[in-house]
Amino acid sequence: MRMGRKLRQRRGGGKGRETCACFGTSAGWLREADTMSIKTQELHPGFVAEASFTDLSAALNEDAITSIQAAIDAYPVLVFRNQCLTDAQLRDFAARFGPLEIGRSAARPGRRRLAIPQIGDISNLDEDNAVRALDDRRRLDSMGNRLWHTDASYMPVPVVLGLLHAVTLPPPSPFGNGETEFADMRAAYDDLPQETKDAVDPLTAEHDVFWSRGQVGFTEFPSGEREQYPPSRQRLVRRHPVTGRKSLYLSAHASHITGWPVADGRLLLFDLNTHATQRQFVYRHTWRVGDLVIWDNRWTMHRGRPHDESKPRDLRRATTLDTGSSLEEAT
Repeated sequence: MRMGRKLRQRRGGGKGRETCACFGTSAGWLREADTMSIKTQELHPGFVAEASFTDLSAALNEDAITSIQAAIDAYPVLVFRNQCLTDAQLRDFAARFGPLEIGRSAARPGRRRLAIPQIGDISNLDEDNAVRALDDRRRLDSMGNRLWHTDASYMPVPVVLGLLHAVTLPPPSPFGNGETEFADMRAAYDDLPQETKDAVDPLTAEHDVFWSRGQVGFTEFPSGEREQYPPSRQRLVRRHPVTGRKSLYLSAHASHITGWPVADGRLLLFDLNTHATQRQFVYRHTWRVGDLVIWDNRWTMHRGRPHDESKPRDLRRATTLDTGSSLEEAT
């Protein structure tokens, strides 16, 4: 099997901007990968690892997919470097791990920058590839991603894997570099006092995307969207189906604790979020063009960090769906 295909980069559209040079090329050369086992190097103990193999644009066989899934079970954040993936290749690779979500933005009517609805547009670009204005409604909606969150926890059946691919990155700036931070919710749960674990284990929280967006002052949703995305209840603690390890399940979408006075529930959620995002539980990923980061939303939270929004930044995401509600899981 051919390994270590080198990523080529091109400069353009502004000093220091980097774009994946093979992005948008034909997928016609795809080949079937041989059986392989994944090798990993830890970036954060027991939580994040960099995978040492492969060209993920290949038509990987089941042994390769099983090996990657086993690595994700061990490391809920997995980093692949130097990946040149078209949107179709990203979609097809992600679909090997489960059915794919069509997110809120892609579900809206109207023109879209990206043609494939299962690919989320995590960029600051409009439909004509121009940088969005600071007061653009879609930009303001996306500002909620700067809060610690778990993707789509407001859905009755939430999501599992997020796969985020870096296509174009702005140069470093005093505004920040657009890093993504991940918090280990398993380690955060493990670190709780036993009496706190006993208290939170049976609890559920109501998750509401309009609550999280309201925290950053955004309330101008398209007509009908509030009815399309009503709040959903989720367990506050989830158990890994393979390892059996327990994890806090928190998000900026979590509004309050079911059956508690709203103020008490929100204060508990605030305290748990503060605990779970302590520095010892957090990994900060500094993006390189061609990075593909896979994370398991069930055992992590994440947030985006600021960057120079006058320069293009283009990341693309696929997300796999769970098979049922967290309320149906064994505790």
